[in-house]
Amino acid sequence: MLRSLKKLEGYAVHATDGEIGVVTNLLLDDQHWGVRYLVVKTGGFLNERSVLISPSAFRHVDDNKRQFHLALSVYKVKNSPNINLDRPVSRQQEEAHHDYYGYGYYWGYPGTWSIGTEPAMLGASNVLAPPATAPDTATSGHAQDTHLRSASELRGYHIQGSDGDIGHIADFMADDEAWIVRYLVINTSNWWVGKEVLVAPYWASQVSWAEHKVHLAMSRQEIKASPQWDPTSAISRAFETRLHDHYGRPGYWASAPVVGDPASWESKGSRGQHGGHLG
Repeated sequence: MLRSLKKLEGYAVHATDGEIGVVTNLLLDDQHWGVRYLVVKTGGFLNERSVLISPSAFRHVDDNKRQFHLALSVYKVKNSPNINLDRPVSRQQEEAHHDYYGYGYYWGYPGTWSIGTEPAMLGASNVLAPPATAPDTATSGHAQDTHLRSASELRGYHIQGSDGDIGHIADFMADDEAWIVRYLVINTSNWWVGKEVLVAPYWASQVSWAEHKVHLAMSRQEIKASPQWDPTSAISRAFETRLHDHYGRPGYWASAPVVGDPASWESKGSRGQHGGHLG
């Protein structure tokens, strides 16, 4: 199922033995567009602070009650490592987080979730370290940098088409099994009033983090002629097929998409609240 990440903000988060807090944000990575963490504001006897919860801990989401249910105890979350979320989360902090919960590391591998296809596999993984030639440490001089981006910060990034401004990111639609962002929801109201369209993040030709802008090799007419998306309805595979066919792109369900061309994306620039670098 594809679900809106924006709508998940405000969901109550429940451990196996009680409520721990509410979702205030989500952290995405700018390489695979995986949902890496929920940012949860705790309260009550846990004391008020923000903690990171990996999708590896998810049991299920109850949309009727607006609740996340975790395979963790309150005690486990209460004693998790402190992370200052007012600053970018470093790789060292991620290592401490994964070591504490006993998860394998997701970074340094070609797949979104290390050697697996879903985050739950990290919970049972013996992959406790990235390979020696991990691309995000071996090819850059920033071994402690990560590629985490705040979803709330990314909302509002401008979308630049081949013949002008297309709109801005209003939301993200993510697969709630693989926890990967499949589509950016683009608000086009500055030129096509009242319309929102879907574009896959790996269709971007360039991302300028410093300018808060995503570049697409698509014209306004191509966007306007794309299959009409109804935000009130679930996204069907038939609709996704029509959308991918319209843009001449293979479906992610049939092949592993390549995320744009990272060599053309900025490797340095504004890191933002939870920003990293891409390179």
